Amino acid sequence: MVVTKSTVPVGTGQEVARIIKENQSQPLDFDVVSNPEFLREGSAIEDFMRPNRVVVGAESERARDIMSELYAPLYLIETPFVITNVETAEMIKYASNAFLATKISFINEMANICEKVGADVNVVAKGMGLDKRIGPKFLHAGAGFGGSCFPKDTEAIAHIARDQGYAFRIVEAVMQVNDNQRQVMVDKIVKALGGELEGKTIACLGLTFKPNTDDMREAPSLVILPALMNKGAKVRAYDPAGMEEAEQMIPGLVLCDNANHAAEGADALVLMTEWNQFRNLDWARLKDLMADRVVVDLRNVYKPQKVRKLGFDYHSVGRP
Repeated sequence: MVVTKSTVPVGTGQEVARIIKENQSQPLDFDVVSNPEFLREGSAIEDFMRPNRVVVGAESERARDIMSELYAPLYLIETPFVITNVETAEMIKYASNAFLATKISFINEMANICEKVGADVNVVAKGMGLDKRIGPKFLHAGAGFGGSCFPKDTEAIAHIARDQGYAFRIVEAVMQVNDNQRQVMVDKIVKALGGELEGKTIACLGLTFKPNTDDMREAPSLVILPALMNKGAKVRAYDPAGMEEAEQMIPGLVLCDNANHAAEGADALVLMTEWNQFRNLDWARLKDLMADRVVVDLRNVYKPQKVRKLGFDYHSVGRP
């Protein structure tokens, strides 16, 4: 039995079976199974030990029985199992990631509208999330999604649809919104600094696409920071895990030892990634270190009233 764990285009299971069959030295009965993983970066062990579902795509009863035996310990914690054919299992993974990406792009669009009409996207998201049909997860406005999964998988499912002569318009719009959100964040930072970045120094806290990982793949910082530097800004940055990779991927970036070091002489502080250690910054110390007191919180970590009372010109995403 050959089991595919990776996210693969629909039809890969059939292709694997064909390659094996064509290259057998003698006929041997076998099964190809799709068993996609649903692990979050930074929480992989917990997600593996206590998954919220197990998906098994198999064509034979024998393969289904072997997979059920393999996962027997999870029956004790009442993990839901979805047993289906190979193509459906492959599609479940794509559909799940595409839908989560859709929620992110949707709330980012809502945030941009909220700014124009004076509404608070955090409260809007809370009101939406209390509806059990919607749920609160992935309704966090910000700079858009990144990482190895969502960008790749949304593009892949749109490509699969195009190969079948169908336009997956919702997913294509999700990708367009996500790309545009980076430019929206650049414009926000430029506006917060009075429309001119030449000669300005910007401190950036966080570089990775999400906290608790060193993954820089498709991170918003890879687009936003070069755009700021192209407009004449000097960018000083600190990230607890991603600086080694960022140094290779963002030429000209000044890497710092910690948040306070990054803020030294900065005209603005940009909160790019919501690492826990950035949730309790020493604002009194930052006030002394910074040349100007502009804060652009791209993850809505702080309450606007609190930071403004401390003497900062505070900007966030989708909040009045």
